[in-house]
This record gives sequence, structure tokens and C-alpha cells, in this order.
Amino acid sequence: MFQSHRQVAVTLALVGFASVSDLSVIHADNDVVIDVNAVKKGTYPIALPTAVDGDLAAAKEIGLVESFDLSVAGVFKVLEPASFLADLRGEGLDIDPQKWKDVGALGVVKYKADASQIEFRLYEVSKGATASLTKTYKRAGTDTRTIVHRWCNELVKYYTGEPGFFGSKIAFTAKTKKTSAIYAMDFDGANAYAVSKNSSTNILPAWSPSGGQIAYTSFMRNNPDLYVGAAGGGRPKKLSSHQGMNTGASWSPDGSKIALTLSKDGSNPEIYVINAADGSVIRRITNDKAIDTSPAWSPDGSQLAFVSDRNGGPQIFVVPSAGGAARQVSFNGSYNTTPTWSPNPKKHVIAYTTRDNGHYDIVTLDIDTKQMTRITQGEGNNEEPAFSPNGRAIAFARAGQGVFIANADGTGKAVKVWSGSATGVDWGPAPKD
Repeated sequence: MFQSHRQVAVTLALVGFASVSDLSVIHADNDVVIDVNAVKKGTYPIALPTAVDGDLAAAKEIGLVESFDLSVAGVFKVLEPASFLADLRGEGLDIDPQKWKDVGALGVVKYKADASQIEFRLYEVSKGATASLTKTYKRAGTDTRTIVHRWCNELVKYYTGEPGFFGSKIAFTAKTKKTSAIYAMDFDGANAYAVSKNSSTNILPAWSPSGGQIAYTSFMRNNPDLYVGAAGGGRPKKLSSHQGMNTGASWSPDGSKIALTLSKDGSNPEIYVINAADGSVIRRITNDKAIDTSPAWSPDGSQLAFVSDRNGGPQIFVVPSAGGAARQVSFNGSYNTTPTWSPNPKKHVIAYTTRDNGHYDIVTLDIDTKQMTRITQGEGNNEEPAFSPNGRAIAFARAGQGVFIANADGTGKAVKVWSGSATGVDWGPAPKD
């Protein structure tokens, strides 16, 4: 019998980014596009000078948020401000292209904030002193962080053609000595708050596709029941309360169904699909004498990944979401758990936790090509991966340290966004404009 990391807490309760020298950039019709799918990927050097005019308190906050966002985007190299040669006060919102070219910048972002608005300008040094992209955002009723996230999403879209993930949220289980609570926060660790409001054990949060709800398992009624509540907190609704396990929820892409682990038909955990509105069982997916847990929907809704020990130790399997024969897809080592799908519909990539030389690490697997990419190595025990909404980053828990995010292509260094004891990480959908 095995325990996937995603089910460890359940069973215990039941029984008692980086720089790459080769930059892949397409220059066509004087437009710059970062080719994020290139075989040789690199990072685009961008300068983010802090504004020296206007609302200086806001300017400092803008600079910090902007620098963090673009440094974890996976496609930019944020240049050190100490290297800048330009006269920032003399330039204002303009640039002297040669000064920025001399420090290796391909792009420069300028901004100015006042009480009513924030104006941003993006310059591409090769194009001279004319801004390539200009955006002005009203500050009234909108906090500064939200505005900067929107701007940085515009930059990612401009350079790559893909949406950014800035402004999205991450949910996780925050553990204490006696209990565990469901928390949510901005992807960068800001504005963390408790979603569950009880003193019991609460685990395994899962965002709905709309971002408006979070499903999680709670022992508040002395059984691991599945609840669904508003993402902002409040009284949750009990959705599935069969005797035994009601754990590891995963929403279907359209939000109408939830896959989860139930042990209602005897003590053996199996994968089921239930109605997300009323909890009624739609179908049983697995029927095996082995333990089957941790279901995860593919982005097109046609498949479910899950964990099973039917061939020995825990491994990742894939099965049609309508039911059918399951096939094993993970073959590295003897212990692989907590699968999650990349939201990129053009690829069939799964991230999961693997045990290697006694430590737990995060890897990704392209099911079509069989290519495996290591996301973490030699830095503690890492588990519970979750992809960003655009598939370019992965969030995970590092035992005893907190929640981290890393580039999904394996480059760079993971960045801590929350400190503490965490498990059950799940990344919510992209923010609505």
C-alpha cells in the first residue's frame, strides 16, 4: 500500500528563472517577438528604472512589483539598476537609446505616477526614442499592485503573444502544530488570507475554472468531506460526504464536474466524477484492487491523470475522463505522485512529485515525446506542483520552508513567495481584465 503526498494528511487523520546566453528573438518588420517555443531559449534584457518624478512612494512600489513580475515571467532578464548610465531625471519619460544600449538593454520601461493615474512606456532600444507601447491606467478605485500586474501582462503579451499570469492567485494548505487551514494569496505572496474559518484540519484546495470558488477537504464533521466555498472565504457548502475519503478534488475545465477520490465502496480508494452543483456521482472511473488517488483533469477535459500502485509503487496513470483503460505514463523511479496538467492545449505535459535518492522533487513529463524536465534538485523536499494559468511557471511547496514558484522549462532558480509550512498548492485562473 502506498500514500501519495496529496493523500498523506488524509490517511494520517483517518488512522489517527535564469539567464541563457542564446536569446531567441525574431526581428521582423522592426517588431520584436520573443520566440517562447524556440529550441534555444534565452532571456530578453530589460531595464526597469525606478521613476524619480511624481508620486515617489507609488514609484517605489511600482518598481518592486514590476521587477518581481518580469523576473519570474520566464522570458526576461531584469538588469541591475546599479549598471544604468542614463540621467533618469533628465530623461523623464523619454530615453537616450545609446545610454541604454551601452548597458546591454534591449528594452526599457519608464513610468510616472500621480494621484489620478500611472503612465507606462515601453521602449525597444533598437527602435530609438519612440515608445513601442504606451498605457495609462486610472488609479481611482484600483490599487497600485493590480495596475502594475495588468501592465506586466501587457508586456508579456506584447513580446510573446501569450497572456501573462500576473494578478492570479495561489491557494495552499497552511499547517500548524494542531490544525491546517486553506489559504489564498496573490501569486507573488501578497495579500494572503484564510479561506477556511474553522479549527479543524482542512487540506487539498482546488480552484474552480472561474476563480470564484475553492473546493477542499475538511474534517470539521469528523470525516474527510468535500466542501466548496467562495474563494474570498465565507461559509462553505458540503458537496460530498460519503463515509471515508472525499479528497483530492479537481474541477473539469468547464466547471460542471469534479473528479475526486472516494472510498465509499469499501476501504479501497477509487477515482470518481461527481456533479459540481449537487455532488451526485456521475461515474466511477477506476475499479481496481490497488489504491487510486489524486485525479487531475487535462486542459481539454478528455483525460484524467491519477496515481496508482497497481503496478507496484505509486506511478502516474492516464485514463479517458469518460472511463476506460488506464495507461501508466511515469517510469522514472519507484515513487511518483501528485500529477497536474499544463494548461497549454498544444502540449500534453504533466508535472508531478518524484522521489529521487530519498528526496522529493518536481519534474515535468511530455507524454507525447517522453521528455522529462527537472524543475527542482538538491534544495530540500519539494512537492505538490501547480502550473500557472499560461503554463510558463510552476508553484510548489518546499517542506518546512514555504511556497515557491519556478520556470516550467527547468531554467533559473525557484523564488519563495510565502514562508511557512505548506502543502496542497493549487494555482488559480488568469485574472479578468
